[in-house]
Amino acid sequence: MTRHCLAVRLDSMGDVLLAGPAVRAAAAHCDRVTMLAGPQGAAAARLLPGVGTVLTWSCPWVVRDPPPVRAGDVRTLAGRLAVESFTDAVIFTSFHQSPLPTALVLRLAGIPRIAAISEDYPGSLLDLRYRCGDSLPEPERALGLARAAGFGVPPEDDGRLAVRQPLPDVTALTGPGPYVVLHPGASAPARRWPACRWVEAAAELAGRGRRVILTGGGAERVMTAAAARAARRGGGRVLDLGGRTSLAELAAVLAGADAVMVANTGVAHLAAAVRTPVVSLFAPVVPAARWAPYGVPVALLGDQDAPCRDSRAVRCPIPGHPCLSGVSAGTACDALDRLAAAAAGPVRAAAGEGR
Repeated sequence: MTRHCLAVRLDSMGDVLLAGPAVRAAAAHCDRVTMLAGPQGAAAARLLPGVGTVLTWSCPWVVRDPPPVRAGDVRTLAGRLAVESFTDAVIFTSFHQSPLPTALVLRLAGIPRIAAISEDYPGSLLDLRYRCGDSLPEPERALGLARAAGFGVPPEDDGRLAVRQPLPDVTALTGPGPYVVLHPGASAPARRWPACRWVEAAAELAGRGRRVILTGGGAERVMTAAAARAARRGGGRVLDLGGRTSLAELAAVLAGADAVMVANTGVAHLAAAVRTPVVSLFAPVVPAARWAPYGVPVALLGDQDAPCRDSRAVRCPIPGHPCLSGVSAGTACDALDRLAAAAAGPVRAAAGEGR
């Protein structure tokens, strides 16, 4: 019998990347893996090794700006899934999410075996209800579910984040020579380092003789342009790629960097997936133990005991944003210098295996 697995992760790009090792585990045991992703995670799903087809759905109980729940939309999705003849489904969620509404849709689609992590009683919605501790890093939490569902990681798989190879050749974008990457953006304001710090960091690194590449989405071009101007005023070598790369091209730019400076956002996990060391400006609104970049050298900056800790706030509830505003540009640049120096030695050699 052909085994066709549906892997579900309906959140953003970073969430999809964190599920990548578990998705590879499913692919090692199944003939086909299809991934059901949200609009913000679909491009990342297409980069995951082991994924054959990506289906996209804006889930009303997952996405940040949810559409209304419409019976017709749910029936359409269930019908679309029913024609695929899935034998298995694994629903990947964060610790604070319930998989049960999604499981109901998959059950309506006739999927015979559904697995998920659930604290709530699932009745007949799940065939496998997996329970695990909440302190695990997200990739390990997802891998635990995959193993419980019968999808063990092959011996040759290191269980770290990864993207599909080969990545695009971005030499025409980056130019020759070593560089570091600064990625100023983050979708949630509570997770952003102040814009002035990014400007200061770009100028500081350029003044130290580093070649700096700034990256960001189209909405972040104002910020990347401001940081680039500051660095150029001091005669620094800086390149602004804000809004100029696809996700695959961004992955390739990150893969070529000696180190990356980024907030707690999807690009931090993309850097980890290409095995590049990360300076993580990490607001403690979610626990770093679960959400910090996984499997690569990391310099974790930010007050992890700030009053906003574990609040899951989208906007900082504390005046002055002290958890990150207290991190100076000099401190962040020193951390990046240390990681970049180690990148030339055994630490990066080990982290970069298979790149």
